[in-house]
Amino acid sequence: MTLKNANMIQNLKESKTLALLNKVLTLKQQGRDIIGLAGGEPDFDTPKNIIRAAESAMKSGFTHYVNLAGIPDLQTAISQKLLHENKANYEPSQIIVTPGGKAALYIALQSILNPGDEVIVINPAWVSYEPLITMLGGHTVFVDLDSEDDFTLKKEHLLEACSNRTKAIIINNPNNPTGRVLREEEISALKEIAVSKNLFVVSDEVYEKLVYGNHKFVCVASIPELAERTLTVQSFSKGHAMTGWRLGYLALPKDLVLGAKKIYGHILTCTNGFIQKAGIVALTDPDTQKEIQYMKEVYERRMNFVAARLNEIPGVHCPSSEGAFYLFPEIKFRDYTSIQLADYLLEEAGVAVTPGEAFGPQNKYHVRISCANSDQELEEAVIRIEKALCNND
Repeated sequence: MTLKNANMIQNLKESKTLALLNKVLTLKQQGRDIIGLAGGEPDFDTPKNIIRAAESAMKSGFTHYVNLAGIPDLQTAISQKLLHENKANYEPSQIIVTPGGKAALYIALQSILNPGDEVIVINPAWVSYEPLITMLGGHTVFVDLDSEDDFTLKKEHLLEACSNRTKAIIINNPNNPTGRVLREEEISALKEIAVSKNLFVVSDEVYEKLVYGNHKFVCVASIPELAERTLTVQSFSKGHAMTGWRLGYLALPKDLVLGAKKIYGHILTCTNGFIQKAGIVALTDPDTQKEIQYMKEVYERRMNFVAARLNEIPGVHCPSSEGAFYLFPEIKFRDYTSIQLADYLLEEAGVAVTPGEAFGPQNKYHVRISCANSDQELEEAVIRIEKALCNND
């Protein structure tokens, strides 16, 4: 008899963004000239003072096991950051430091889900939400937002998605892939449904440092009615240019802390101690804050440039980004779906973009473009895209 994977794994979807990234890396290794606009990684190096903090901690012997939930100084720094920057009142004991945002999200979901529970996910949605819910025996209920309505979340959307098995709503603000930032009226609708239906809110806020123009980020846990039902997922990867460090955290209601620690202790033990020392500097050093502001200004300038250039191409509609470092244009070309278009641009133009359908089937003609690339690469990429889309052969 042939041995097989667990039944759940047979139907588990792979990460489409990571699969595309691997394909691009393979093509580059083969000598292909590929401009990668499909990834979700800052092109900036980690600020030097953060690196020095980790180096100093290693040299001092801080290379052993540390407290399961995080070193106390980092828990305190996170608690203070959430209070003063986000108006969210989490005590240090409510913070669990994790090796990246995905680990925080997994622990958050495992802390609240029973087999058969439903979780509402707002589409367009990051690719890992549904697989993580599936891995934990839950069911995903998608709310598909309309690009023609500016991807606006309304109370009736959430109400229609609710059933007697609904346990939680996942919010991603700013959104990956659209870059959209939730408005006050949308958060108000979320509050009304979460309270009336007695639901948890899992708030993925990993792009909160990257909000542009007059748009305002609101931490869900800062809303008094939502404070005791919100699990906040955060990461140092995007705003601090620390993707490879794998450092994130989960802030959660007091009643969930003990259970979350049990889960964490059995699968992770602890997060690397000297990296946590670097995390303290990332949150508290004024020089780091200056570098974050600089990176943010560069991303905004790049995205404005790319959006303006794309909108000059026939068949392309590209809204300006409100947050993160992504653009999510709608592109009508030969009636290609987003998957067909991404393949075409990769082969014809040597430009890798992420098909919108990776973030929900309704995004049939959208692609995600990352502007976390150099000015030169972005300018060359737009030239190649324009040439490929103006090809009528």
